Amino acid sequence: QPRFLVIDSLLSEEAVLAFEFGYSTADPETLVIWEAQFGDFANGAQVVIDQFISSSWAKWERLCGMVMMLPHGYEGQGPEHSSARLERYLQLCAENNIQVCTPTTPAQMFHLLRRQMLRPYRRPLIIMSPKSLLRHKQSVSTLSDLSEQQFQLAIDDSDVDAGQVQRVVLCSGRVYFDLYAARQEAGLAEQVALLRIEQLYPFPLAEARTALARYTNARQVVWAQEEPQNQGAWYSSQHHLRNSLADHQNIEFAGRSHSASPAAGYMAIHQAQLHELLDRALRGEPSAS
Repeated sequence: QPRFLVIDSLLSEEAVLAFEFGYSTADPETLVIWEAQFGDFANGAQVVIDQFISSSWAKWERLCGMVMMLPHGYEGQGPEHSSARLERYLQLCAENNIQVCTPTTPAQMFHLLRRQMLRPYRRPLIIMSPKSLLRHKQSVSTLSDLSEQQFQLAIDDSDVDAGQVQRVVLCSGRVYFDLYAARQEAGLAEQVALLRIEQLYPFPLAEARTALARYTNARQVVWAQEEPQNQGAWYSSQHHLRNSLADHQNIEFAGRSHSASPAAGYMAIHQAQLHELLDRALRGEPSAS
């Protein structure tokens, strides 16, 4: 039985994350995971992220394979418990310095962590891990998914006939399940395809191009995110998204409007914003309701 160590530490994100960074560089054969109670709380450790985790190889050629698990998802819990500030990590991405992933199933999480240890090199792994997916009835995997598959950089829509699809919605993370439910309720299961990007950096350009090329009758492609437009993946990833399009396709944005705050503080506002972005993603404009 391999050794398993749990340390009950003081409540200082900066101190603990710095310790875990040092541990992972000193012992690269150990899977070192730092998980925040909420991804927002990593703010208190931003110096460690900026000065060490994202740039240790570029500055000092120090390898680091640590994993940061950051609960991230707009679930109506307000501005301090919704956003792990995905945009900050994507802004730091360059020269394959870190990996930023948003696994949506148990098998994806398993294979992602397994890949982190089996790879012959070490790079920090940032995981956006919504708490609601721990109990979501659609976020499930079979035993064969765990034993026979591998981490998928992008997951295409297996429920649609590509030739009948008129609109493709690209997304990442837990908003996929909101989009899926809204698509079924609206009766758009044959016209709209949902494509998940499970690794935002390094961006899976080849996989995204291959998937989008299947939809020969879909001129409109949408990037849907639950974060405000000035946050999330849109600004840092839209050049990758545009490079993924087929010649006949265009891309537009569907998400919350620009905001200084990560999320609304009232459930009613949260729900109204969610319904609007789902309508815009699936239909192209908000519904009259």
